[in-house]
Amino acid sequence: MKRLYKNTQEKMLCGVCKGLSEYFDIDVSIVRLLFVILALASGVGLILYIAAAIILPDKFE
Repeated sequence: MKRLYKNTQEKMLCGVCKGLSEYFDIDVSIVRLLFVILALASGVGLILYIAAAIILPDKFE
């Protein structure tokens, strides 16, 4: 069963983008680029990132 986590071991800031990339099985650069585009376009990306950083649990391996 797939679960959505923050990956704090391979993170740049909080590990949200790495966790999303593992969950959706896509490259982490694509996820980071989408967050930057959303943040610059309307500020929604920044709000979503902060909310995900607070809400998502850490990944324990």
